[in-house]
Amino acid sequence: MSDPSAPPVTVVPDDPHRPDVLALLDEHLADMYATTPAESVHALDPSALAAPGLTFWTARGAAGELLGCAALKELSAAGGELKSMRTATAARGRGVGATMLAHVLTVAGDRGYRTLHLETGAEDYFAAARRLYERAGFVPCPPFGDYRPDPLSVFYRLDLPTA
Repeated sequence: MSDPSAPPVTVVPDDPHRPDVLALLDEHLADMYATTPAESVHALDPSALAAPGLTFWTARGAAGELLGCAALKELSAAGGELKSMRTATAARGRGVGATMLAHVLTVAGDRGYRTLHLETGAEDYFAAARRLYERAGFVPCPPFGDYRPDPLSVFYRLDLPTA
C-alpha cells in the first residue's frame, strides 16, 4: 500500500530507449544476471520492450524523476504477461511497485484480458516481488507460454474480473 503523504507517482507510456530508462534497465539486467544463471534470466532488453505486442510504462515522480518501469505483453486476446517490473533503488519502499502493478492490472482489464501471468525469480532476492504479487491476488501456476519448468523461476497467474 502506498503512503498517502508520499509525492504523487505518474505512470505513463514511455520509450525504453530514453537515457534514464536505459540506465534503469541496465541495472535490472545486471541484477538479474548477478542473482540468477543466464539460462534462467527472462528479463527483456530495451529493444524487446519496444516490440509490437508490448506496452511499456515508466513511473515518474513530481519532478519527472524515474521511479520504475513495467511492461505488458499480449499473450492472446484473452491474456497477457507482466514483464520488466522494476522499481529504482532510491524509490523502493515508497509504493511505486504497487502503483505500477495497479496500473497494469487496470489496463489489462480494460483490454478485456481474463488472465494475467508473470514469471519471477525463486531466490531470496525476489521475495519482496513475490509478496507484492501475492498481495495483489496472483497465485502460483505451471509454466505458461514458451516458459519451461525451472527451479529458479516462480510462475503466477491472476484471473481478472470480467465486465
